[in-house]
Amino acid sequence: MFAQPQWWPERDLLFFSPGIDLDVMVEGYRAGVFAMPIDPETFDDDTSVPDDSPIGWWSPLQRGVLPLTELKVSRSLRKSAKRYQVTIDTDFDAVLRACANPDRTGAWINSRMRDLYLDLHHRGIAHSFETRTLAGDLVGGLYGVSLGGLFAGESMFHLPQGRDASKVALIGLVEHLQSSYDDPSDALIDVQWLTDHLATLGAIEIDRDEYLARLPSLLSAPNPWQ
Repeated sequence: MFAQPQWWPERDLLFFSPGIDLDVMVEGYRAGVFAMPIDPETFDDDTSVPDDSPIGWWSPLQRGVLPLTELKVSRSLRKSAKRYQVTIDTDFDAVLRACANPDRTGAWINSRMRDLYLDLHHRGIAHSFETRTLAGDLVGGLYGVSLGGLFAGESMFHLPQGRDASKVALIGLVEHLQSSYDDPSDALIDVQWLTDHLATLGAIEIDRDEYLARLPSLLSAPNPWQ
């Protein structure tokens, strides 16, 4: 399904498809491509969206990534983190539902994508990090897809009462991966596109070619969840 990268267009959006299944989704991650539903009525790219092709397949020309050695934790964030505890895979469904809240700005996780991520979680491929108060209440978190040393972060959230809770979940993810590998270059967090928010935490951009060149070694790294 995925052509050789030299044939990919010089844009972030590679192609459309009318549907998606689990195996193709995983194949996409292994090829450096991720899926995201598109609403033809709100899609603001110059590309025409076919009415019967609601899934866009993406490989950004400038990929946002967070190397394990580049995480930036400010003094105030370190202090804020002491108010929370981070758990792993204790409530994937709740994290996914919060991230998929249709009232969120830029909401894109529809029911089909939710089902796919749940299936990936049941297969041990998708994982969540939950940020909880010291009393155990869920106030933030993130989830993503893990293949070898690659963790493809999909979405994060925090509740109004959970200041910095999504950032604390990211710290938990980095610490988990750091403890799983002797060489931090064996793992990488893919954040898809760089945002100002992620840049403050140490995320950077690398060219598509560099990202694709790193993929084989990342995918062959040991599974940090075993």
